[in-house]
Amino acid sequence: MADLVRVEAGDDAEIPAGVATIRLDRPPMNAINTDLQEQLRAAAAQVSDDPSIRAVVLYGGEKVFAAGADVKEFAGQDHAYMLQDAHRLTSALDALARIPKPVVAAVTGYALGGGCELALTADFRVSAEDARWGQPEMLLGIIPGAGGTQRLPRLIGPAKAKDLIYTGRFVAADEALELGLVDVVVAKEEVYPTALAMAAKFAKGPRHALAAAKAAIDGGLDTDLATGLRLESHLFASLFATEDRTIGMQSFLESGPGKAQFT
Repeated sequence: MADLVRVEAGDDAEIPAGVATIRLDRPPMNAINTDLQEQLRAAAAQVSDDPSIRAVVLYGGEKVFAAGADVKEFAGQDHAYMLQDAHRLTSALDALARIPKPVVAAVTGYALGGGCELALTADFRVSAEDARWGQPEMLLGIIPGAGGTQRLPRLIGPAKAKDLIYTGRFVAADEALELGLVDVVVAKEEVYPTALAMAAKFAKGPRHALAAAKAAIDGGLDTDLATGLRLESHLFASLFATEDRTIGMQSFLESGPGKAQFT
């Protein structure tokens, strides 16, 4: 199996300490086929389990993030096959969404279909000025099948998500920013450095508290308010067993806010 996904960190001088990049490498368009999906799942497990990695960047390279699923592969699959296989596709990208660390998507070129769904698994999205976003599955007679119908409306609201999904239209970076689909728009040559800088900021934070915040926010979006509040209360209390809490509070009492050096 070819290496379609690489986890880059450590020896790469371009990447800040504590940050890892999950880089797609399936030219020319990073079409998301079965092998790439499984390698994304493995990369998610690798960065999740490595305590030296404190934040993550998802990146497709200088030219394109991911232009969608491999339509040639999809075209050869029938209903009976997809009944068995659809969950595997969803769970591969869900593994990225469940990375218990801050994740920033660095998007150049196209983030379409499965590529947009891949970017939606991140906590933040940095977009090139000339990037194009969208969920064009409707143009193929299908719907998004890797989280698009669920994560997109949670992010931008149901009506705006329905517009993008029903029409399948492409969205320019400025409109994506207005919709709330992306968080930052920069020149294409600044996309990756900007994402690395964002990740580096998080990598200096308290890792247990960041993981708890992500779990509380994402978990709360999937349930009712009362259950979400119970989840928050449990995670809040659990942090009092961590060194992060001791370091943060001691630093605050001795030096004021924002001076803590978390280990």
